[in-house]
Amino acid sequence: MPEHNPGLTPQDIDRIIEMAWEDRTPFEAILAQFGLREQEVIALMRKGMKPSSFKMWRKRVQGRATKHQQLPANTDHRFKSSMQRQTSNNKISKRI
Repeated sequence: MPEHNPGLTPQDIDRIIEMAWEDRTPFEAILAQFGLREQEVIALMRKGMKPSSFKMWRKRVQGRATKHQQLPANTDHRFKSSMQRQTSNNKISKRI
């Protein structure tokens, strides 16, 4: 792999593969840190992993919105209980 990406050390390649495996790390973060576009990351993953691991990763990542920073920043889809206070330290309000 380093012959295709002469500026990358083995540690860089390991970190890129680790970042690509993480569900919440977008390809744009890899581009910003290492200068590799999505297709280059895919090629690196294909070369650096066993075929079965690569297929499993591609199946999981393909079409995943969290691997791209295209979603607006103000969309928060996390669950929040209706019993959770809005402003004071995540404490459940007392019921009377």
